[in-house]
Amino acid sequence: MGALDGRVAVITGAGRGVGREHALLFAKEGAKVVVNDLGGGTDGSGSDTTPAQEVVNEIRAAGGEAVANGDDVADAEGAERLIRTAVDTFGDLHVLVNNAGILRDRMLVNMSDEEWDSVIRVHMRGHFMPTRAAARYWREKSKSGATVDASVINTASTSGLFGNVGQTNYGAAKSGLASFTMILQWELERYGVRANAIAPAARTRLTGTIPGREDRESLTGTSSQEFDKDDPANIAPFVAYLATKDCPIKGRVFFVHGGAVHLFQPWAIVDTIDKKDRWTVAELEKQAAHFADVEFDLRRPY
Repeated sequence: MGALDGRVAVITGAGRGVGREHALLFAKEGAKVVVNDLGGGTDGSGSDTTPAQEVVNEIRAAGGEAVANGDDVADAEGAERLIRTAVDTFGDLHVLVNNAGILRDRMLVNMSDEEWDSVIRVHMRGHFMPTRAAARYWREKSKSGATVDASVINTASTSGLFGNVGQTNYGAAKSGLASFTMILQWELERYGVRANAIAPAARTRLTGTIPGREDRESLTGTSSQEFDKDDPANIAPFVAYLATKDCPIKGRVFFVHGGAVHLFQPWAIVDTIDKKDRWTVAELEKQAAHFADVEFDLRRPY
């Protein structure tokens, strides 16, 4: 018996890297998987259905059930077709893993409109569109009186939650997805849907292009005798756990790397001044300046 027996899952960006490992483990644990991947480059250019079909072939060769889908997840009609593929092929939908993403890294002063817009589109719209399509399906199912035990797992990033130079577009999108996840939980819980997010750290096509990585050396692999903490396969078990029918976790965001799973605390107030009346600028010059000395460094989170 697998942990995901009877579950139908859609996984976006599942042709390579972290998404591929999700798909393979989900299938191994008994899920029926829709492997979505547009098959573009790391910058989102081009398309190729080969990667998604290769993952499907690998799943089927191991005795699992899967189907490939090459729709653009940031397109409304494409997202609808993606969700419909799961329902039409396997009869239902229980899990949506939003994983598709691209990079267009550039320092802000040199970033083009297109480099900003394309990253926001793929990550923000690419999460919104499939989630909306799935949520509408689950809402109708719930309203019909059927039991819904669904799970959405979104993909944030430490580039957003911790910050990273050269990634204002990617970081803004990824931190936005953390908030998207928490609000999603509040809105969809009534329909029997759980929403969580992960910020994964692993060796993929994208990580090799990230500027300013101080740990770039660690992403080159390890010897066969050592645990490779940067293997993308390390991320999949926790995502699979979040997708299980009885997982109690809701509305949370996690940093997952190697064998470690870290729970984030959302933005929190750590210091306050309160006059109980309107401040003057002169008063604030005296009373608020100490905020600059309160320890706060996203690059040293723990």
